[in-house]
Amino acid sequence: MKTRSLILTTVLFSGSAFAANPPPLTTDTGAQVGTNQSSKTAGPRGGILLEDFHLIEKLARFDRERIPERVVHARGAGAYGVFESYGDFSNLTRASIFATKGKKTPMFVRFSTVIHPSGSPETLRDPRGFALKFYTDEGNWDLVGNNLPVFFIRDAIKFPDMVHSLKPSPITNKQDPNRFFDFFSHIPESTHMLTQLYSDIGIPANYRQMNGHGVHAFKFVNAKGDYRYVKFNWNSQQGIKSLTSEEAARVAGEDHQNATSDLYASIGSGKFPAWELTAQVLDPKDLDGFSFDPLDPTKIWPEDKVPSIKLGKFTLNKLPDNFFEETEQSAFSPGVQPSGIEPSEDRLLQGRLFSYADTQRYRVGANYQSLPVNRAKASVNNNNQGGSMNFANTKSDVNYEPSIVRETQEVPAYLLSSAPLTGTTQQRPIDKTDNFAQAGVFYTALDAAGRERLVKNLAADLGQVRDAKVKARMVGHFFMANPEYGTKLAKAVGVKVDDAKAAVAPLAAR
Repeated sequence: MKTRSLILTTVLFSGSAFAANPPPLTTDTGAQVGTNQSSKTAGPRGGILLEDFHLIEKLARFDRERIPERVVHARGAGAYGVFESYGDFSNLTRASIFATKGKKTPMFVRFSTVIHPSGSPETLRDPRGFALKFYTDEGNWDLVGNNLPVFFIRDAIKFPDMVHSLKPSPITNKQDPNRFFDFFSHIPESTHMLTQLYSDIGIPANYRQMNGHGVHAFKFVNAKGDYRYVKFNWNSQQGIKSLTSEEAARVAGEDHQNATSDLYASIGSGKFPAWELTAQVLDPKDLDGFSFDPLDPTKIWPEDKVPSIKLGKFTLNKLPDNFFEETEQSAFSPGVQPSGIEPSEDRLLQGRLFSYADTQRYRVGANYQSLPVNRAKASVNNNNQGGSMNFANTKSDVNYEPSIVRETQEVPAYLLSSAPLTGTTQQRPIDKTDNFAQAGVFYTALDAAGRERLVKNLAADLGQVRDAKVKARMVGHFFMANPEYGTKLAKAVGVKVDDAKAAVAPLAAR
């Protein structure tokens, strides 16, 4: 701890705070401030005068220092870095970031916990957000990911419900397993994600030693307009390290912001963390060749059927100068994509295309993409205008298109890809749910000690559930994944196996 504190102190106080001739304080408009120690008053015992503009500005700005906290991913840390492409992948995508071997692209990365608030310990069992922003020469690319390769749900219409169940009760303001297991007992596709979350990888030891995953399927589109489905993953070059529940409790007592401290200490001392970016590539004609739907975000693509290719490596080498201006105001959306990268038809992703950008417009403002940390390095030319904090420096009288006065051109090479459509409009679940098989595969891949810890971790929360039907149904889901898994969990939480099997009998009959 002493070594870490010394490194952090060096990082924090390595500037010119003690310059011989420090500059004077100014107001936000640059006017010099005579004193920052005393307010202007009406005599020695009189009231403070409203005309003390520096005082009023200082208090008003202080009152507005916080913007709304992210509903999810509130607790975070960020860093700048650079991505280097391993080759020319133009046969797969026309995105310029992958056009040349050795091409370098600046980027910003934000790590986070998902459910817990901004001041919460970084040792809690929770998925970790792992969002990448590439400032490509053809516009930004936001690859919004997690440390786990799958998710709880497959349809965006359930996202608000899921988050509500995981967040504190509106009555007690406490997180309650009775609430979120009540929800998940109705969501059998959550079995895979819950199994991974309650395993050893559910509590990463830090942000450097965890992998990242795009979770969703996306599309690579080449210059011919041909597309292939892709899943992005990025693998830590530092290895993987996790904490047991007991280790997490101890670490939280020593440093509740341990992951941020570790990241700052590592980069601050010149030990720059790196990850290899890979992609699994799937031809559209092979989309139906699986027992599950490859566009389902609760599923992984098996490597033996869809092998990964290495696209490049990114390295984080610079800490933000200001947490609020950069890390807190950084904003990501899976809809931010340069030409050559497109969304798939994944139902959860389709909802996120709207939700992520919309929450940033609410949280930061309509012009959030103009802030330095979000601003594209490529030139921006459109007719979006006005709104709070706009500083686009518009000089033209023409804020519409088309126009003879201010002409623009269409670029056919950048048209979005075309895909065939089938069927009718509908509101039905996907056909291939296959809710339990991959959870069972994950369980059996663990060693004996890992399985025991998984059951112990899961039982610690599920055992708090008071409703016997909810508890039996949850155990039934895990029994469907693997009988040994379900049997051990049933014993740990006091549920009869026959009751658990009966609770999910309708699922078993499908």
